[in-house]
Amino acid sequence: MDDDTTNAGAARRKLSDILNGGGESLRSAWASTAAASDFAPLPAGTYVARIVSGELATAKSGTPGYKLAFKVLEGEHAGRQFWHDVWLTAAALPMAKRDLAKLGVTSLEQLEQPLPPGIRCRVKLALRRGDDGAEYNRVRTFDVLGIDKPDDDDFAPGATEGGGDELPI
Repeated sequence: MDDDTTNAGAARRKLSDILNGGGESLRSAWASTAAASDFAPLPAGTYVARIVSGELATAKSGTPGYKLAFKVLEGEHAGRQFWHDVWLTAAALPMAKRDLAKLGVTSLEQLEQPLPPGIRCRVKLALRRGDDGAEYNRVRTFDVLGIDKPDDDDFAPGATEGGGDELPI
């Protein structure tokens, strides 16, 4: 389509207009920045990760669950996140109770409270392929290694990669 027909004769904005006449730093950054790769699942393997959230959720199908979000702490994939769905159905309850007990959750009411911050885990991830051919990660198993001190700051001077000392739980 012609811009004149879509914008009904309106003048097309210029980059310099939205950058208030400046833009050299953006031009320089544009020229020196490589495009990000497409988002892809993590390779299968074992990762040290911290649980960054745990929230009640409902699948599109209406199935109730609890979604755990993990953040990789070490290695070349540090900073990447992955998720683990704990389904709250009669058939899945044995696995749900096993996984949630590792986090200290022993009653349904506890799912309404935030998890303690800093739960560090060793997680075995598998790579799966859905019926549509799309690949995704699946948590095979996880073990709690400890709880990082809540006052640790990953960006503080002298901080170790992924946090500091661990506290046993």
